[in-house]
Amino acid sequence: MAASNGVVMKSLLRRYGRCWAVILATSSRNIQQLYPASLLLTRQICTSAALQRKNLAAAGQEKFSAEFIKKQVEEFNIGKRHLANMMGEDPETFSQEDIDKSIAYLFPSGLFDKRARPLMKHPDQVFPKQRAIQWGEDGRPFHFLFYTGKQAYYSLMHEAFAKVLVVEKYQDRLRSKGLFSQDTKQINLTGSRWLLKEELEELLVEPISDHDYSHFVQLIERLVALPYCSMEEAFILKYRRELEVQSSKQVIPPLQQDQDGVAFSTAEGRRKSSTATATVRDVSSWKILVNGVDYLQYFPVVQDREQLMFPLQFLGRLGRHRVECVVSGGGRSAQAGALRLAISRALLSYVSESEMEAMRQAGLLTPDPRVKERKKPGQAGARKKFTWKKR
Repeated sequence: MAASNGVVMKSLLRRYGRCWAVILATSSRNIQQLYPASLLLTRQICTSAALQRKNLAAAGQEKFSAEFIKKQVEEFNIGKRHLANMMGEDPETFSQEDIDKSIAYLFPSGLFDKRARPLMKHPDQVFPKQRAIQWGEDGRPFHFLFYTGKQAYYSLMHEAFAKVLVVEKYQDRLRSKGLFSQDTKQINLTGSRWLLKEELEELLVEPISDHDYSHFVQLIERLVALPYCSMEEAFILKYRRELEVQSSKQVIPPLQQDQDGVAFSTAEGRRKSSTATATVRDVSSWKILVNGVDYLQYFPVVQDREQLMFPLQFLGRLGRHRVECVVSGGGRSAQAGALRLAISRALLSYVSESEMEAMRQAGLLTPDPRVKERKKPGQAGARKKFTWKKR
């Protein structure tokens, strides 16, 4: 049977393949006949994409090796030096901001997609951060959690749970000796937050799911809830980020002194088309003047008066300052809003940082961006429509 198959294949190849010899494979023998061949025909082994991705984690080295990144850094430094020489600048002090300005000047681009525009960044910003090689020369992984696919994440969870067990064991030891107390030093977490999911992924250099991130936060909060969690303060704070205090961005007007030696502070405020300037003097003769007129006469509406006095009332400084205001443009309501912002900014020279942050949270230091919406053509107002009648 095998011989007859060989004869048939041989005749077909002589007729269509124009070759004098082939390698005939059979189930009983690996090689049956061997002929000198001018053309060798081989069978390609088909593999599916799923089979290729089956063990992709241990397929080889990382895409961007250390040598590759080092070469890219050298090329970037050479290019930066050439670019600095073209612009007549010192290459040693040529910053990334100068590079971006030079690229925008030399290669102006009207492309909408920013990824298609000319770009020159440091390789650390262009190429993603890579993990170290995780397997040896024999192909075996170093870490025992390698085949979980998230070895850095599960290592972190193991470490955090080990910290919990250490603290609980220490607390149990104190309880057995009768020395346990709830009044212990706690970690100050005010003004900070946990790492976001994206930040944790960047730290671990591997993607995690929302479910994994919530498990991490629950475990670390369990550690923080323990009375003696201060033992692991360094580990906990490593996964916290300080919140930026928005009040630190406020421009505090400096205190000045007039010819009588009285301290005063001046600030400006806007609301719609109204512009106001407020001068707050540190004198006990309490008075509020608006364009040289007492505020009770200038603002007949009680709501406008409350807007004007709210910053002083919020800080408990009614009767401690003399306020002189100049306002123009807009209506009475807009002028009251502009004066409120100007007085609040002027009071920053007299308050502490905590009071400043309280003012910011109360909205006293935030400009009101609202304006009257314009009327639209074809309708009665900004949103109001004309009455439609069928008949």
